[in-house]
Amino acid sequence: MNARETERYRRILAAQLEALVGQGERAVHEMADSEGGGEVAIPDPNDRATAEERRNWALRLRDRDRRLLGKVQAALARLDAGTFGTCTSCGAPISAARLRARPVTDLCIACKTEAERVERPR
Repeated sequence: MNARETERYRRILAAQLEALVGQGERAVHEMADSEGGGEVAIPDPNDRATAEERRNWALRLRDRDRRLLGKVQAALARLDAGTFGTCTSCGAPISAARLRARPVTDLCIACKTEAERVERPR
């Protein structure tokens, strides 16, 4: 991978990192604002269920973002180490098309396919 491609991926990953951190900060402020420093009593059971479902959905999204944040940081570390674009499983180069589609990937398509096959319940 040449320096121009490396810099392009660094910019893409840095932008993802910045967006994820910003979303996380906004989510924390929104959850704090919506709770108002304490538990708000919602008398209607349906409204309580809706509020709880929204809260659970927001928490699932934040957890997903947290995991992606770790992957972005790991990809940036691989860029710094000079191993970005190399499969961590077999050592083969990861195709440019795969890196464009998912810059945080650390597995080539063959290794990822095998990992998913193994993970799949029988």
